[in-house]
Amino acid sequence: MTAVPSAIRPGAPPAGAPAAPLVLALPKGRILDECAPLLARAGIRPAPDYADEASRRLRFPTDDPGLDVVRVRPFDVATFVAFGAAALGICGADVLMEFDYSEIYAPLDLGIGACRMVVAEPAANLDAKDAGSEDLRRLSRVRVATKYPNTARRHFAARGIQADVVTLNGSVELAPGLGIAGRIVDLVQTGSTLAANGLVISEVIAPITSRLIVNRSALKTGGEALFSLIARFRAALLDASLAHA
Repeated sequence: MTAVPSAIRPGAPPAGAPAAPLVLALPKGRILDECAPLLARAGIRPAPDYADEASRRLRFPTDDPGLDVVRVRPFDVATFVAFGAAALGICGADVLMEFDYSEIYAPLDLGIGACRMVVAEPAANLDAKDAGSEDLRRLSRVRVATKYPNTARRHFAARGIQADVVTLNGSVELAPGLGIAGRIVDLVQTGSTLAANGLVISEVIAPITSRLIVNRSALKTGGEALFSLIARFRAALLDASLAHA
């Protein structure tokens, strides 16, 4: 693995100078919307345009001068945190499974962005299996299309199957119908996209939710400000659970 810088903020200010703000990395898209109530309960109020996808800014101040937020692609949140560009972030468990960064500590399951990581294939395949044809347990090799190549390989390897992975970054559901691969590994929320493309779930790999993640080096260098932020997220989760009790 590429070496990760030991300092969370390269070029630290001289003694006595104001400390640079901690950085919280947030994922663009659907999860960003789901983050809003959690951030509010944690007392974190970013500049209003942080949630505006049309905004050209990617880094935003908050009402706390010691904290900024950055808005990045969901797959990049873990990398920003692992390499110390952000002290902490909100990241789907699917990304943590795929990259498995040792530099990341994930202290809190935030319970947002709930979905499943699944294996899916054409419904006709399962009908054939029921009729006594192909059985996944008898295969030694499969071709799989996915944006999660590491996760897919580990999943099938645990079953003694070699996965030939075709990496796609979008429209994965098209792969079986166009002959690219017989199966896909992907995230599913409602299953409607699978159904619209003639696919059904054959296995559930893992339930997925978003986690609060922290750079391990930052835990040593970030001081009370970072521990206070983690505590605020923990309190926000407790408040939410009590409100729904």
